[in-house]
Amino acid sequence: MDDINKVKQRFSIIGNSPALLEAIGRAVKVAPIDLSVLVTGESGSGKEFFPKIIHQYGARKHKKYIAVNCGAIPEGTIDSELFGHEKGSFTGAISTRKGYFEEADGGTIFLDEVAELPLTTQARLLRVLETGEFLKVGSSVVQKTDIRIVAATNVDLLKAVEKGKFREDLYYRLSTVVINVPPLHDRGDDVILLARKFAADFAEKYVMPGITFSEDAQRAMLLYRWPGNVRQLKNIVEQLALFNAGEEIDRHTLLHLLPMDYSGNSSLVPSGAEHKYEAEREMLWQLIYGLRNEITELNRKVSALQGEKSPILQPEPVQSLIKYEPPKEATPDVTGVSPLEQAEKDTIVAALKKNNGNKKVTAEELNISQRTLYRKIHELGIE
Repeated sequence: MDDINKVKQRFSIIGNSPALLEAIGRAVKVAPIDLSVLVTGESGSGKEFFPKIIHQYGARKHKKYIAVNCGAIPEGTIDSELFGHEKGSFTGAISTRKGYFEEADGGTIFLDEVAELPLTTQARLLRVLETGEFLKVGSSVVQKTDIRIVAATNVDLLKAVEKGKFREDLYYRLSTVVINVPPLHDRGDDVILLARKFAADFAEKYVMPGITFSEDAQRAMLLYRWPGNVRQLKNIVEQLALFNAGEEIDRHTLLHLLPMDYSGNSSLVPSGAEHKYEAEREMLWQLIYGLRNEITELNRKVSALQGEKSPILQPEPVQSLIKYEPPKEATPDVTGVSPLEQAEKDTIVAALKKNNGNKKVTAEELNISQRTLYRKIHELGIE
């Protein structure tokens, strides 16, 4: 436990959930053993910390550490980026270039979004893992490299293997040791700890009075699903720190900034193996009671101004305001496009318009790779 606490302090990792502590513990234990490691977890959950832990606590800590976002490199140049190229091997190759596997010889390479690698590149990577050998693009000379590979993905690689999008032999080579990083909504009170830490950091960064969170706001944080995980929480707290400096953030202010999850799941329920509606029902009742109280207060103020004895708006009993039913599965409409696909398309179109068609910025805003964005644009018929 002392080792885990030292790691948390060194890498500024906030949280005490058992799943997070287990992931850190696995990283510390495997670090001295020169094996390939696969880090899995949702986008924004903090996977990038674990290859750094493995590198710093391993025998290669004094050698190079290179992080590569496989999803951000165009398919036509990724082999050159990873393995290097010879002069004249393709248009624009005006000189010989070293790739990451040559540059980081003796050190560690972190391959983020490894599921985005093209199949041809996967074959080259498999050769490195099996023999330590690679070829530069345009070269027939075999080169050796001594590299430790840590890969990360938010994709179910076994399903990708079944669909023929990822090599099965490469999957087993990469996943000698697997570290599962828990999503934020499975980390319990860590959400509150992180929100307070981010609030303090932003108050110091922007030299502004800090924000605090009411009990209602904290309950809402615990109920919310956080589809964007820690990255989303940090973004929300930054907005609150800027525009509500010095205030106590209540539930209403917080919920105003929380988008609904358009993935087909409610964002206002805690996760679990079985979907339970009690937490969602509680949140809905809180919203209804809040609206009813606001109507009552509005009546009081308007009546005081106009000298009227009877309220202008008469709120209905809460029980008649909502008939709760579990959400039904989305079904395709007559055009063959499901509401889920339409929501996804609308979200991408809106993001593209907001960013003036800049696909790189749009992909970053949506927390997906550029390659995934291009595929979605093609599949959804976005012009």
